[in-house]
Amino acid sequence: MTKAFYFKHVLNFNTPSGTSRGVLKTKNSWFIVIKNEKKIGVGECSIIEGLSPDPMEDYVETLKSVCENIHLGFDILSKKLKSYPSILFGLESAFLSLNSLSPFSIFPSEFTNHKDNMPINGLVWMGEKDFMKNQIINKINSGFDCIKIKIGAIDFNEELELLKSIRREFSEKDIEIRVDANGAFSYEEALINLPLLYKLKIHSIEQPIMPNQWKKMSFLCKNFPVDIVLDEELIYVNSLKQQEMLSTIKPKYIVIKPSLIGGLKKAEYWINLAEKNDIKWWVTSALESNIGLNIIAQWVYLKFSSIKQGLGTGQLYSNNINSPLYVKNGFLHYDPKTNWDITFFKGLL
Repeated sequence: MTKAFYFKHVLNFNTPSGTSRGVLKTKNSWFIVIKNEKKIGVGECSIIEGLSPDPMEDYVETLKSVCENIHLGFDILSKKLKSYPSILFGLESAFLSLNSLSPFSIFPSEFTNHKDNMPINGLVWMGEKDFMKNQIINKINSGFDCIKIKIGAIDFNEELELLKSIRREFSEKDIEIRVDANGAFSYEEALINLPLLYKLKIHSIEQPIMPNQWKKMSFLCKNFPVDIVLDEELIYVNSLKQQEMLSTIKPKYIVIKPSLIGGLKKAEYWINLAEKNDIKWWVTSALESNIGLNIIAQWVYLKFSSIKQGLGTGQLYSNNINSPLYVKNGFLHYDPKTNWDITFFKGLL
């Protein structure tokens, strides 16, 4: 007999982390645990307030209903969860975990055998100039040759000065700089700011303006040399208009976040669609704990992408789940000799 449970865990940031939507001190995640007579499966439903499109007014009731009807299976349950991408991802992950040889080794590979690793970017959060500068120095000293910097929270001229200070010491061959505006610029600001960023040899900018402005975003992609990456644009587009959106905007890259778009099957669809349209991609974890990060990392590894992924968020929290995942010299590793902290799951396993 198959049963399922859910519980909430509030993740605490080691350091308050700034975005264009405010400063994050905590983040909510819910875990789905599926059990049968022989095996267990674990999945994470990760919510980012102000970004996740899931309706929160009946979120817990939806989780409860999913667990009470777990016997129906993923295919049936998923049809009722189209408005809940984070629950879709958590439920899909839990079933994949249940049907694997081990609940935490979902996609065995040379990555999970500790014979290979994955290059990732180092994430720099928004904040005061000195705070951001110290983060950048720490990332570079830690061996990262690709850093992603959140911009749009402080004065843009200060952010430019910060980027200039990096370029004075490190060329684009030494350090790849990605910036993420999270839609912080108005269209008029983007027209002014993008050429300034290009002069600093920026690799790319994620979502310079808010989503659902296809013609304006298309103009920016076509007329400015700095490469534009779509992020939030993928979260809010109608599923019937995904191809239309890509063919209209024609971005250089897209960023895929399984927790925000509805899971790995949806992510597979976006990858296939991007490649058909000659658009490159990378995957970013959406502030999941190590549970969500783990399945995303194992899945991405099998895609054999040469682009650095955004999977370095496992070190953000003071109360994360201890796991075999670790970051060294700008690479994500998995050491199977390190055990998962199953005591975290409060006896449900």
